[in-house]
Amino acid sequence: MLDGSGTISFDVLSWLTEQGVDLIRVDWRGEVVCVASRSGYSANLHRVQWQRETRADEIKRVEFSLQNIAKKIENSILTLEKSVRRNDAWDKAMETAYTSLTKLHEGKIDSIIALMALEANAAAAYFRAWKGIQLDWRGLNRRPIPDHWHEIGQRTSSYPFARNHNASHPVNATLNYAYAVLQSQLQIEVIAEGYDPTIGIMHEGRNGSSAFIFDLMEPYRPLVDRKVLEFVKEHTFKPADFVIRSDGVCRLNPEMARTAAGLVSV
Repeated sequence: MLDGSGTISFDVLSWLTEQGVDLIRVDWRGEVVCVASRSGYSANLHRVQWQRETRADEIKRVEFSLQNIAKKIENSILTLEKSVRRNDAWDKAMETAYTSLTKLHEGKIDSIIALMALEANAAAAYFRAWKGIQLDWRGLNRRPIPDHWHEIGQRTSSYPFARNHNASHPVNATLNYAYAVLQSQLQIEVIAEGYDPTIGIMHEGRNGSSAFIFDLMEPYRPLVDRKVLEFVKEHTFKPADFVIRSDGVCRLNPEMARTAAGLVSV
C-alpha cells in the first residue's frame, strides 16, 4: 500500500491472511510504516539469543558486519561497471571500492566505528560517480522542472535538515521507495524465520526501529541501485510524475511510486 489514507478492517486483515498476502504500507517519504505478515511472529529463542550475543561481542559483531559491507562494496563495483559511465569520478569510486575491500580482507578494520567510516567513504565516492547522468523529460513546455532535475546530482538532499529520506531530486525519491520495498521484503522473511528485527548487529536499534533489517539490506542496496539506474536511463519522465512540496521535498505520484516498488525483488 503506497501512501494514501483511510481505514482497513479486521475482516480485511483476516482475509489477507487467508489468501497468503502480506500487507506493507509505505508512506510518501519511501519509509515503511508497517508490515503485516501472513506468517505472524513467534520469536525463535535460539536465533534471538544469537543476535544478542553477536551484538554484545565486539569481535563477532565486527565479523558479521564486515561480511555484509564487503558484499555491499563488491555489488557496488558491479553496479558501477554495468550501469554508470566511465569518468574521473567513476575511476575514483572504483579505486576507493577496491582499496576498501583490500582493507577488509587484510583485517585492518577491527571496530564498528572504523567499518562504518570505511563504508561511508566508499558510498560517497560511489554516489559521486552517478552525478551527471542525464534524465529524459517530455512536456516541459507546459510545466517546467527545477534545473537540477535534468541530471543525477548528489545523493543527499539539497535542502537543510531534509536528510536522504526527504529527497529533493526524483532519482533520490525513487531510490527511497525502492529501498522501502527491499526493507519490507526482508522484514517479512526475518520475522518468519524467528529473528527480532529490532536487534541490530551493526546498526543501532532506536525506538523500535528495524535495525537488523538495515543490517541485512546493506549487500542488496547496490542491486536495487542498478535496477533504478537502468530504469532512469531508459525512461522518459514527465513533470506530473513528481510533486514538489512547499519545502522543496520531492515526492512520487502514485503511478510512479508503484513503478518504483515494482523494480525490487530479493
